[in-house]
Amino acid sequence: MIVKENNRLVIKDGFGTVWIEAWGKDSVRVRMTKDRFMNNQDWALTEAPEVVDSKISIEEVDTTYPWAKHFEGPEYLIEKTKGQVAKLINGRLLVKVNYENWISFWKIENGKEELLFEEQWRNRWRIDRFCVPTNNGGRELKVNSGKFNNKATVRFEAYDDEKIFGMGQYQDSHLDKKGGVWELSQKNSQASVPFIISSRGYGFLWNNPAIGTASFATNGTSWVAEETQKIDYWVTCGSPAEIEENYTAVTGRTPMMPDFAMGFWQCKLRYRNQEEVIQVAKEYQKRGLPLDVIVIDFFHWSCQGDFKFDAEDWPDPDKMVKELSEMNVKLMVSVWPTIDERSENFEEMASQGLLISFDKKDGFNMDWMGNTVFFDTTNPETRKYVWEKCKENYFKKGIQLFWLDEAEPEYGLYEFEHYKYHLGPAMECSNIYPYYYAKGFYDGLKEEGVDLPLSLVRCAWAGSQKYGAVVWSGDVHSDFLSFRNQVQAGLSMAIAGIPWWTTDIGGFLGGDIKSEEFKELLVRWFQWGCFCPVMRLHGERPPFFKPEKPYHEVRGHKIKQMESGQDNEVWAFGDEVYEILSNLLKFRAQLKPYIKEQMLAAHQKGAPVMRPLMYDFDKDPLSWEIEDQYMFGPKYMVCPVMEAGARSRLVYLPPLNNGQKWKEIHTGKEYDGGQTLTVDSPIEYIPVFER
Repeated sequence: MIVKENNRLVIKDGFGTVWIEAWGKDSVRVRMTKDRFMNNQDWALTEAPEVVDSKISIEEVDTTYPWAKHFEGPEYLIEKTKGQVAKLINGRLLVKVNYENWISFWKIENGKEELLFEEQWRNRWRIDRFCVPTNNGGRELKVNSGKFNNKATVRFEAYDDEKIFGMGQYQDSHLDKKGGVWELSQKNSQASVPFIISSRGYGFLWNNPAIGTASFATNGTSWVAEETQKIDYWVTCGSPAEIEENYTAVTGRTPMMPDFAMGFWQCKLRYRNQEEVIQVAKEYQKRGLPLDVIVIDFFHWSCQGDFKFDAEDWPDPDKMVKELSEMNVKLMVSVWPTIDERSENFEEMASQGLLISFDKKDGFNMDWMGNTVFFDTTNPETRKYVWEKCKENYFKKGIQLFWLDEAEPEYGLYEFEHYKYHLGPAMECSNIYPYYYAKGFYDGLKEEGVDLPLSLVRCAWAGSQKYGAVVWSGDVHSDFLSFRNQVQAGLSMAIAGIPWWTTDIGGFLGGDIKSEEFKELLVRWFQWGCFCPVMRLHGERPPFFKPEKPYHEVRGHKIKQMESGQDNEVWAFGDEVYEILSNLLKFRAQLKPYIKEQMLAAHQKGAPVMRPLMYDFDKDPLSWEIEDQYMFGPKYMVCPVMEAGARSRLVYLPPLNNGQKWKEIHTGKEYDGGQTLTVDSPIEYIPVFER
């Protein structure tokens, strides 16, 4: 049975209830439940959709099967049957429901209907002509044995010529996700943001934070949530730019980035004390180099979960903030969600139910540098509690920037079935953890009158962008393979709606500052970092300096001191490297007015700052193929050098209109579009072309 209820199509087919309704410009939302009532959780779709005048039609059709006439005798007598078909039109998007209740999505262009994609209806009923065909292949809610919720699966037809972009951040070298299977879970260096743009002209959001998988195989596309109460997804159509605009309209747009954040951020593992931070900032000032943000990494505290400076190494944070401010440098501090059992806040947070619970005996989530439990960001009381602590110990000292680390969270054992959140079992909602982590600090800063809150976060989910989240790619290795992966990770995050993104320039794990191989990697990474939304130098840089005192006493407990790596400032890698890096810092400063224009476009329209070529050249088939070049706004095409020893590289120049040409900014040479050529890339620069 198909009916119209409250401007939505409702299907009731014996397997559950399906809602299809207009949800913003050229877009629809599809939900299915087996329960009596539809679950009202909106997850990522929190922004009120644009009011649209959608059209719904339902009609009765003859559904007698043609093969019936070939049989004779009363035992094969099949009477003529009737069924329903339905359509929902919202702008250019058309949704059809056929008489077997499977769903297809179409784009209306110049009065013609073009198939975008459709549910996969093939199953055993379709090939058994003695059984009445029934659609239970395209969507499925199957009861999990011994549990209250279901396993959800939706299946769509596959298309050989389709290319799929987005999905957030995975450590993989391919922009095109077609052919891959993608784990829907958050881990260190992996940020699952389940939104895609297809070369067939549609965008798709899997609006479900449950643990699961997405598969874009040659024989079918599928989305799976291992434990959930409903199927929920959102579809739109148009060009990549139109899709991105529609998507961010319903999930939220990023705020306007503050000017200082578009400059250069200095960081390392780790500045050990107050004096070290001040001396680094003074050295940048002495050398006349731009420095906008300096970051104090983890274990500046006495104990995880105390949310405050250790008084011995950081005796006067107010003075430190004041000195940095006089140099026009902002200070960012690291916050971890790990609450050590020895923390002054542990007992109170545990007793108030502010921590993630765990089914196993010891109840600890992570045992690195202490037995710790993650606080539960999905609980609004937790967010309020943590913010009040950070307000008292950081914000009131003049610190407005927070580095929200371990935001996945990074469990010691990724056994999601054992963890419980305020919102429900981790299997059902774990992927939304970083979203609420960023929200807690965004809301707190806004309440204190900060106009443009910003936090550096190690993970994200759909919608995180609206809470001022600058996402970085986690603890990645210092090698060219990892460098290549970060380029696609940043572009995939941008397509997934996260325009503020950065990486640890030079990689985090490893990177000996005396190694010639690492110096080359650092230079190439730094050159690329100059054309990222946020430019930030960070890394552990072994071998480590051991602390003078391996332990210190905190409230009668013995707490291990954290080691720190080698120097990680631009002058730490030798004179030749310093000359290249210092020139890049000055060039980044010159780029800031242009970057500000792109940040405004991200804020107003959801336009990614860095994006694959297909975003600006979607009519050019070859631009969908290129995975190692990208646009930085509409003006610059960036071609990173991601191979050791390379001093030239192959470049594709997309065709341009109206007599425009491509100009290589370092040489001034001009080229026609629509060609592939080899260009020089000496160690001093990478090829960057201006349109």
